[in-house]
Amino acid sequence: MKRNVRMFAVIKTGGKQYKVAEGDVFTVEKLVADAGETVQFNEVLMLGGDKVTVGAPMVDDAAVQAEVLEQTRSAKTIAFVKRRRKHSSQRKRGHRQPLTLVKITGILANGAGKSGVKAALGTVSGAAVAAAAPKKAVTTKKAAAKKAAPAAEGKVGAAPANLLKAAQGDADDLKKISGVGPKLLGTLNEAGVFHFWQIAEWGPAEIEYMDDKLSFKGRIERDDWIKQAGEFAEAAK
Repeated sequence: MKRNVRMFAVIKTGGKQYKVAEGDVFTVEKLVADAGETVQFNEVLMLGGDKVTVGAPMVDDAAVQAEVLEQTRSAKTIAFVKRRRKHSSQRKRGHRQPLTLVKITGILANGAGKSGVKAALGTVSGAAVAAAAPKKAVTTKKAAAKKAAPAAEGKVGAAPANLLKAAQGDADDLKKISGVGPKLLGTLNEAGVFHFWQIAEWGPAEIEYMDDKLSFKGRIERDDWIKQAGEFAEAAK
């Protein structure tokens, strides 16, 4: 008669690996969750039981779910200082590592992506927390204009919305701006830039885009083109 083997999983969280089974209670590096919440560990390295599955490096669509029991802290660390020809000493340092006590409630061999359970994110994973947080609506006029500006495919930043197909009247002498020579002037004109007022209106995304377009990373901010262009545009009125 075949004996059923208790299912277990090896998960990764907070830079550590844990072998867990349903009903296990243990502490992990602090998670962004409140007591009573159910979270899901999506980094599963291995599943074991009647059948063993090893990830490469993670087991696809597998997860381990757990209930957050409480947010706690570790005991204070003891530092032992040895001094030559003097009495050694030891003292407790003030740091207590924040931890989260969890209880494993289920192991999913598949279907993790459709479970709808909140991912177990650690506080050290700033990028992951930011990615999981709901995006705030853009309300500023400048941000709205940036969103409306067409972004060039494969390029960084956003193309300025004030680029022109031709100069409006006589083109400004953009060579007055520090760092702009005949070659750079030609590149600016090809990109649709003919006037000081155009450059003066650029924001961070437009500067990033034009830096990439001109192949002179940092030139616009380093030579303060925006300020120079604004002054020349004002003087030309």
